[in-house]
Amino acid sequence: MTIRVLIADDQEMVRIGFRMILEHQPDIEVVADVPDGVSAVAKARELRPDVCLLDIRMPGLDGLEVTRKLTGPGVVDPIKVVVVTTFDLDEYVHTALSSGASGFLLKDAGPALLVEAVRAAVRGDALISPQITVRMLSHFTQPGPTADRPTEHLTERELDVVREVAKGSTNAEIGAALFLSLSTVKTHLASVQGKLGARNRVEIASWAWRSGLLS
Repeated sequence: MTIRVLIADDQEMVRIGFRMILEHQPDIEVVADVPDGVSAVAKARELRPDVCLLDIRMPGLDGLEVTRKLTGPGVVDPIKVVVVTTFDLDEYVHTALSSGASGFLLKDAGPALLVEAVRAAVRGDALISPQITVRMLSHFTQPGPTADRPTEHLTERELDVVREVAKGSTNAEIGAALFLSLSTVKTHLASVQGKLGARNRVEIASWAWRSGLLS
């Protein structure tokens, strides 16, 4: 399957660089690159890419507002979003992930992480720049859509899976750590999402930190 990507960034050199990195991959195609948030929303709705890479600070609409419009609560047919930015301010990361983003990457993360973030979003995984993962998730203390769900609603095995998700592990890494097949991991995650009312694994991780499962 070819992964179709839209890039939105107000810096032309960044868009060119991202395009070169992504189109070097045999399974990724860049369907559009745009310089502002209004164009990002319009092109995303027109072309329906598999993943949108969004900068935060853009003319018209910023990347956070674009994220809300494309994948936020209440969006009927959401599109996967990965925010890629220079700014790792706590409020930006929290807002992006709470608005449904499938990942948050810093621009200096490197080509390999950029490619993996795109593939992770398509798989239903979430990738956050390693240097901010623990810092941010451990600070997710404000009430959210899953804050009132007690841990006893989950089985012990589901709690094990949730802990791994909160560490930033992929499905394959969770399977290896807990000696589970990939299909079993996916089954547990689907059950957890249903019980918590979480839209994605980022919200699962957020709930894990708020609930004190990790420290």
